[in-house]
Amino acid sequence: MADWELRPALAEDVETVAELRAVVLRADLERLGRYDEHRVRQRFRDAFEPAHAWMIEVGGAFAGCVALRPARGSYWLEHFFLDPRLQGRGIGTAVLGRLLERCDREGAAVRLQVLQGSPARRLYERHGFAPETEDEVDVFMVRAAGSPSRDGASPG
Repeated sequence: MADWELRPALAEDVETVAELRAVVLRADLERLGRYDEHRVRQRFRDAFEPAHAWMIEVGGAFAGCVALRPARGSYWLEHFFLDPRLQGRGIGTAVLGRLLERCDREGAAVRLQVLQGSPARRLYERHGFAPETEDEVDVFMVRAAGSPSRDGASPG
């Protein structure tokens, strides 16, 4: 696995991440008939809160983003995007594990939204997330604090 680190997000990171979001989500949104060149970026711009986000860096270079937004005794895992050229190398698993360890220490559940049919859902299920509700586009998942990963080990 490549060396990676998290750095706090800055307001000026918004366009870099909006572009990555468009790349990462394109295939799933097109499959669902929901891809819009402008909307995919604008939705991120409208929702980005740097205070709750981190930039993922590999070798000192931008590689992705992730956010944990607090919400009444739980967190929403949002904006988790990793450059497709770096996917499959264990970076996403390691980043997610670190964030879930933090939530477990706080005794906080974690919720997220993933697109129907997205391969990312398997990553979340391996870390103890289970579907809560779903519709034709989105699956809303939740993970209770301390939930084991699929292999029975603690995540991370």
